[in-house]
Amino acid sequence: MLFVLRLLSAVASLGLAAGAAAQSYPTKPIRFVAPFPPSGGTDATARIVAQALAEQMGQQVLVDNRGGAGGRIGMEMVAKAPADGYTLILGNVGPFAILPASGAQLRFDPVRDFQAVSLLAMADYILTVHPSLPVRSVKDLIALARANPGKLTFASSGIITGPHLAGELLNALGNVKVVHVPYKGNAQSALALISGEVGLMFGRGSVVPHIASGKLRGIATTAKKPTTPPLPTMAETLPGFEITQWYGVLVPAGTPKDIVARLNKEIAVAMAKPAIVQAYKNLGTEPGASSEDEFASLIRAETAHYAKLMKMANIKPE
Repeated sequence: MLFVLRLLSAVASLGLAAGAAAQSYPTKPIRFVAPFPPSGGTDATARIVAQALAEQMGQQVLVDNRGGAGGRIGMEMVAKAPADGYTLILGNVGPFAILPASGAQLRFDPVRDFQAVSLLAMADYILTVHPSLPVRSVKDLIALARANPGKLTFASSGIITGPHLAGELLNALGNVKVVHVPYKGNAQSALALISGEVGLMFGRGSVVPHIASGKLRGIATTAKKPTTPPLPTMAETLPGFEITQWYGVLVPAGTPKDIVARLNKEIAVAMAKPAIVQAYKNLGTEPGASSEDEFASLIRAETAHYAKLMKMANIKPE
């Protein structure tokens, strides 16, 4: 009986210690991993919320760009990091839904090894072409591609990413052959498009300002509904074409629930600030926080959705 009482006392002490740790958290800088190179949409999305969290929580939130392999490098690193609340990752549709849906061999499990904290923003991809390409609609592009099989090229931020899947869906649903040219991130692929190295890409934050300046031409959106500025949807010409980008914050699985709840609360406060809302809108995204469970459910639903699209686009793991 004495042993049981001592055991219960020890368990209670551990609970109190965990609660006290969560209340004092954070006591040192937090590392926020962005699993893509600097200057792209993922990087910008991370830096906006990182600055807000640093101001609110009184500790530095340092964005650590770990790009490469379509997000695999950053995800593998965070999956193995201590589950203490001092390592976060900015998740998006590529590494957290499209990559696992592809059947690729991974050294981590996007569901088992990560704990969802909150959604940050959602967006479409924009079919963007170099101004020298004589097309102003999806129909124009399909006609040009059919007349020049294998001669047009599309850039992406890497193999088995959102932009890659979008390009392969264009090939499959449009019955065309546009050649894939992968780059190390959206910023590099956008620069390749601006320079004329490639003819088109499905872009996000990295192409929005260049469309506005006239350096690039936006043709259509991958969203369900027309966007602002107004663009037709890909599905109007190619039924079934729907890809949505999203960004959210996750931590290694096993992170104390109190710390996860604290992070979720702080993100909700940040995302309610008008300046943060406008900053995300300037990137062409629609900001909005969520509960932990809502974000986890989104990831599961998106993985199932992209498994179907991967088959449709005939993309095989590499």
